[in-house]
Amino acid sequence: MNPAAEIWEKIKTLMGAEMTATTLNTWFDDAEALALEEDRFVLYTPTKFKRDIIAARYIAPIQSALHELFSANFQVTVLTEGERELMKKPAKQGSFLPGTEEYTFDRFVVGSSNKFAHAAARKVADNPGESYNPLFIFGESGLGKTHLLYAIAHTIHDNNPDFKIIYIKGDAFTNELINAIREGRTQEFRDKYRGADVFLMDDVQFIAGRDSTQEEMFHTFNVLYELKKQIVFTSDRPPKEMLRLEDRLKTRFEWGLLADIIPPDYETRMAIIKNKAIRMGMELPDFLIQLIAENITANVRQIEGTVNKIMAYQDLIGDTVDKNTVIRAVKDIFKEKSDILPTADVIIEEVCKFYNIQPSYLRGQSRSKDISLARQIAMYQIRCMTNLSLKEIGKEFDNRDHSTVLNSINRIEDLMKNDPIKAEIIKDITTNINARYE
Repeated sequence: MNPAAEIWEKIKTLMGAEMTATTLNTWFDDAEALALEEDRFVLYTPTKFKRDIIAARYIAPIQSALHELFSANFQVTVLTEGERELMKKPAKQGSFLPGTEEYTFDRFVVGSSNKFAHAAARKVADNPGESYNPLFIFGESGLGKTHLLYAIAHTIHDNNPDFKIIYIKGDAFTNELINAIREGRTQEFRDKYRGADVFLMDDVQFIAGRDSTQEEMFHTFNVLYELKKQIVFTSDRPPKEMLRLEDRLKTRFEWGLLADIIPPDYETRMAIIKNKAIRMGMELPDFLIQLIAENITANVRQIEGTVNKIMAYQDLIGDTVDKNTVIRAVKDIFKEKSDILPTADVIIEEVCKFYNIQPSYLRGQSRSKDISLARQIAMYQIRCMTNLSLKEIGKEFDNRDHSTVLNSINRIEDLMKNDPIKAEIIKDITTNINARYE
């Protein structure tokens, strides 16, 4: 067994703790690990349909398992029939942001809810560094911010193949900085980011409240801005609402253009469904498209998930696409969202990741002020996001009694009412926990 295959077996075991055996068998029974590189894991599945489903829904769990195994962030590339030859080509060929090739401007459905952000992104992609610098795109999860970020990257790369384009998520930037400081590679870290021609950061809200990260971002921003290098951020909120973000960064984030994306209107939802169905080779009559658009209103990701579910019924069990199939798919989307509860382990892991502490300290008897607060937040999150009783929660923390747990929960509830910054921290941790199940 090659090393990648051995790691793949461990990944499936870890994912099996969070998903059913049926789900694992349905989507991964014939998946094959092709390579484990320095920062990339390559998976093969024989059909394009399965490749699209895995890419849309299961990249995050695979990345989470890889992080648990290696304590490092990996990109995950999923190849299908006809694409294995890519592995035989030199790494430079076809390796720009692997796995994101479908996120282009051509595949972004434009409507009134995102027209402004789309136009700004196109302008930046066509003329990097010349206008709208920085571009700051904000809106709730699942509305297409990351799609636009990748589309900018691919367009600039196609037009300027020699440009150094860096894409990174806010929390990954923090983790990379922590590792650089620990290993004495701070200058290497600075050279990497300050030498970019295009700097793209997704979910920038996660650098707020982190002093060292904000310091590095401040100086990196200044260097890139003075050199007229293009900077683009995405966030779930505008800079002024990031209470833990330093004022000097808020000011700089607002120097260019702020563009918001809101949930798609009915017409845009119709267009998204048609576009997704066509790309999957599926014909949906107008009345079924209308039925989906009327019932799925939250975000683009849910809309695409519904179409994927319909395709799965048709592909796996031979169901015809009719009104009942659509109704069942819509119900499944909401059922899946409500039925999947995070585990205490996942919540504790995300709290520890946010505060950069070891889970053993959080679960143990340490009375350190920072660890005690993190422990209380974890207890509060477990109470809110799972069905565990106070006694069961106490068992997760070195068998603390239920009264200690209740006091911790009450304290966090009071903090959330009276301390907006602590409330924002808890919101960010909740976002990270939920992202593990998207």
